[in-house]
Amino acid sequence: MATRLSNKLVATQVASLGPGKHADGDGLYLYVDAKRRFWVFRYFLAGKRREMGLGAAGDRPKVTLARARQKAADARAKVEAGIDPMRAKITEVSSTPTFGQMADKLIEAKGVVWKNDKHRAQWVMTLRDYASKLRPVPINEVTTAHVFDTLQPIWNEKPETASRLRGRIEATLDFAKSLGHRTGENPAAWKNNLQALLGSPKKLVKARSRTADGHHLALPYADVPALVTALQAKETVSARALEFLILTAGRTSEVLNATWGEIDISSATWNVPAGRMKTGVDHRVPLCPRAVKILEGIASLAGEEGPEPIDPIFPSARRSFLSNMALLQLLRGMKAPTTAHGLRSSFRDWAGDCTHFPREVIEQCLSHAIGNKAEAAYRRSDALERRREVMKAWDEFVTGGAK
Repeated sequence: MATRLSNKLVATQVASLGPGKHADGDGLYLYVDAKRRFWVFRYFLAGKRREMGLGAAGDRPKVTLARARQKAADARAKVEAGIDPMRAKITEVSSTPTFGQMADKLIEAKGVVWKNDKHRAQWVMTLRDYASKLRPVPINEVTTAHVFDTLQPIWNEKPETASRLRGRIEATLDFAKSLGHRTGENPAAWKNNLQALLGSPKKLVKARSRTADGHHLALPYADVPALVTALQAKETVSARALEFLILTAGRTSEVLNATWGEIDISSATWNVPAGRMKTGVDHRVPLCPRAVKILEGIASLAGEEGPEPIDPIFPSARRSFLSNMALLQLLRGMKAPTTAHGLRSSFRDWAGDCTHFPREVIEQCLSHAIGNKAEAAYRRSDALERRREVMKAWDEFVTGGAK
């Protein structure tokens, strides 16, 4: 008996062969016409020749030569067992849920642990709208290529949304695997998988918040009073936190991780411990009148006993610390062309252009390291009262003296 030839094609030929039927062997053919390239498995069963389509030929997400050979081998095994692979395929497809069906099931299952409808709405929207092309794909056929094609269009423009979507796709595929609908590695996994195909979402978010030369986006100081006015009209914790940040010229992490034990209302001073400072040195922040008013308003919500020293000053809905993204998201929602950190630059420009305070005092307001010996003298005393004058003037500038 003659030995059947197999694996006659090479991968480079898949895209270059002209019109016709090109045999790879063992019943696998590459069909090429004027418009298409597709794989076909030809077989005999019950005395009849049949042809079974294996998908469009080409690189991901189309069927590669290696994948076509595997599909043909699986079909051939069924033929040898007396099973018609085309009928088996119809049965398998009808019993295998699609990605969309599994996503909906997962959302239904997770609904019992979500505390509000916001989470459900976010999952529904992203897995319905951004993953629309993925929804009809049988859950056991979802590949890394499918996930990549879903994420890539929004990865650079909406990195935060895309990153959340990737996590939700990964969760859906894990859910399907736990129910026996999938096997193998998760094609939506980040490490050693999509990480090699897509840029880091954290770096993309950071890049969008910076100018072409790498600096944080900053608002002209003349526009800061209008921003503060808009913030004061908002009754949210994040709005109070951002206004407090502006009034203290603090860093985002310093403000969002602040606790009541660091505040001395009687002396209008905020004592930031060294462990939370970029410089690694304890930092006293003079609180201007409006900053004190913000703190008094928040403290009053805690009742007669007041907040505990370890309580966050600006708590999230779950009474923990606000997310680092809270202020940036607030600014984006207000369409303010700046980052929270950029507002420190606004303060620095104002102090340099509009006041006669010494440069070293202004730098200490920003908790910047001081270089020469003359400036270092201010560091030894920390120039708290001089800085209090600067911050009071800044308060009057951005609030118009409103308390």
